[in-house]
Amino acid sequence: MEFVKEFATFLHQKGIIKFGEFTLASGKKSSYYVDLRLVPSYPHEFRKMVKYLENEIVQNIGLDKFDSIVSVPTGGLVIASALAIETVKPLIYVRSKPKDYGTSKSVEGKIHDGMKVVMIDDVATTGGSVVNAIKSLKEVNISIKDAYVIVNRMEGADKAMEELGVKMHSILNILQITESLHEQNLVDNDVLDKVKKQIGK
Repeated sequence: MEFVKEFATFLHQKGIIKFGEFTLASGKKSSYYVDLRLVPSYPHEFRKMVKYLENEIVQNIGLDKFDSIVSVPTGGLVIASALAIETVKPLIYVRSKPKDYGTSKSVEGKIHDGMKVVMIDDVATTGGSVVNAIKSLKEVNISIKDAYVIVNRMEGADKAMEELGVKMHSILNILQITESLHEQNLVDNDVLDKVKKQIGK
């Protein structure tokens, strides 16, 4: 749990997580905003995060259980690229929509029938983009059983993936982050209560 505390503090100190009133891309209101696209701007913390992710995958499923790492642009792809270098695993990615020129592919990279992949993304809310990617992978007969995200916003993504037969793992969730910051007196009761209300806890 030491990593969780350290990483939560880092996210807060660098303004990668902000608390207040925000409107998300989906139009939903949120009591916080987390932008993990800022993490690679801090190479030491970024590398720590990637190494932690690698260790979790090694312990939970093992590197020999899948052929390639897959992600969705853009947030998750930066993390997946770093992980692919660390683990010496091939990398593929799923476009949000097929390109309308050339080969019109939705999955980029070397693929083959029946290959096994593990999905990497940065943040999961309802799981929409990952769910669409999983469907695209299944259409080309790629097998996926596990997805890893850095932050689970705890708003239904795990259930959405479960319905497709994929288990979602997260490095940390929004409740862990907020509780850790609250314990260190970095956020007040009001912030914690709003986050709990948002995730229905």
